[in-house]
Amino acid sequence: MELANRTEVSEFFLKGFSGYPALEHLLFPLCSAMYLVTLLGNTAIVALSVLDVHLHTPMYFFLSNLSILDVCFTSSFVPLMLVHLLSVQKTISFIGCAIQMCLGLTTGSTECVLLAVMAYDRYLAICQPLRYPVLMSHRLCLLLAGTAWGLCLFKSAAETVIAMRLPFCGHHVVSHFSCEILAVLKLVCGDTSVNEAFLLVGAVLLLPVPLALICLSYTLILATILRVPSTAGRRKAFSTCSAHLAVVLLFYGTVIFIYMKPKSKEAGVSDEVFTVLYAVVTPMLNPIIYSLRNKEVKEAARKVWGRRRTSR
Repeated sequence: MELANRTEVSEFFLKGFSGYPALEHLLFPLCSAMYLVTLLGNTAIVALSVLDVHLHTPMYFFLSNLSILDVCFTSSFVPLMLVHLLSVQKTISFIGCAIQMCLGLTTGSTECVLLAVMAYDRYLAICQPLRYPVLMSHRLCLLLAGTAWGLCLFKSAAETVIAMRLPFCGHHVVSHFSCEILAVLKLVCGDTSVNEAFLLVGAVLLLPVPLALICLSYTLILATILRVPSTAGRRKAFSTCSAHLAVVLLFYGTVIFIYMKPKSKEAGVSDEVFTVLYAVVTPMLNPIIYSLRNKEVKEAARKVWGRRRTSR
């Protein structure tokens, strides 16, 4: 009977909010505006980091990588989601689903590692200020960023290939607005133990381990800051870390809320709405947090804008 129900999959139907037309019409302008802000804000961060020589530092190199990650993450699903919010045909091809799944896994995993790397960078800058230029060299920055991107891409590609090679039986309706791997695995009629083992190992390596390193880094940073004699020195040290710490709390707080809370077999519409807003809001807020809390970024923006006006 199981073999009889197996069909060759050419496309999936992304259920999303198809049962709530009014909600779809509300989410379309909201998500469109946030996606536009995400693209503009993160592109501006990358442009400023490249154009202003004062931002050619490890901190802004990693921040540029974070902005690129956010753009790639949202662009992997938001454009198609916006189309689906206004259309009846909410399908995605088998290959398109695999690509979307791989991109989502890669960018999310890389961000977990990159936030830990950025915490380590802040630890060296504050706790080892005299040795910082030597310890955090340009070569090490490239190695850390490249390793994070490469390993997470390899891990995500392996998880995607294993998942998409499994037999899909019956309907091909994904109860999600994108090809999220857990939602797709619910359609599998074969053994998913290998996938679940991969995902469990990945979840342990990319959530508790980086978060523990971040907590350790900021514990050491706080101990160092409290030993600084001057109030101005402590304030400056806190200001350089507050933006990154806010992004860490925002990212890990929402991820833990979504993936660690008890779930029913079929996710409710409130869970789906929260997931959409998290996936769009978090990448949008990252550049806002860094620009509002960072005098160097605001000063670089003024310089670049001033040069453009002068050149005209």
